[in-house]
Amino acid sequence: MSNSADSPGTGSTGSASVRRPRLRPVRVLTMGVFALAGLLFVTSFNTAKGTNIRTDASLLQLSDLIQERSRENGALDESNAALRDDVESLAEADDGSTQAEDEKLAGLEAQAGTQELKGEAITVTLNDAPPDATAKLPGYPEPQPDYLVIHQQDLQAVVNALWQGGAQGIKVMDQRLISTSAVRCVGNTLILQGRVYSPPYKIQAVGDPEKLQQALADSQAIQNYMVYVNVYGLGWNVTEDGTVTLPGYSGTVDLHYAEPVE
Repeated sequence: MSNSADSPGTGSTGSASVRRPRLRPVRVLTMGVFALAGLLFVTSFNTAKGTNIRTDASLLQLSDLIQERSRENGALDESNAALRDDVESLAEADDGSTQAEDEKLAGLEAQAGTQELKGEAITVTLNDAPPDATAKLPGYPEPQPDYLVIHQQDLQAVVNALWQGGAQGIKVMDQRLISTSAVRCVGNTLILQGRVYSPPYKIQAVGDPEKLQQALADSQAIQNYMVYVNVYGLGWNVTEDGTVTLPGYSGTVDLHYAEPVE
């Protein structure tokens, strides 16, 4: 493009040339800032629809709804556990089974995690780092927000290491894990079997305390997590609890799965 300020038709008619006013860079920048500010104003107006988008009641209502559903699921789990105990008591009263069959059933229930489990245990506690955390060791970058919170893979690493260490049963927060349990996180909250939890997260396992702690130390995923503990202050604590009793799983045992659309 030519640097001339003349119009494209300059010199074709013999009349005096018409010059376009040259826009200075500062003036162009100023116009751009005002245009962007106008766009942001219109976007915010359309989004807010007259409400404060920082304290939108709909967001608060959604959070309250999630918490309410979590409480309802907890109450339903307790009710389900009570009904299951009643059914088992009635079945034991007159089920026509032999003693050997009853012992086999009890063994299967213990393996399934639906019965209480007593034994020596350890508890692993994970927590978010302080929001104003900085790198404690030289050579490490200042933390991104992602570095300062517990992630799903951190919880899964602990649970997997404890199973690897011979755990006979594991409780996350106040719920017993079974073979179909899924430890999932959304944002910085844990969703476990229909209930919502916030950090700090406590994971308790029944088994040989020495083997369980060795399995934690041997896990490469936990070794990586410990870097963030030492550099940015993520929470990590392991305690021996002595003899405890883990509750039996009280939720539904029905399987939920996707079905193809016909």
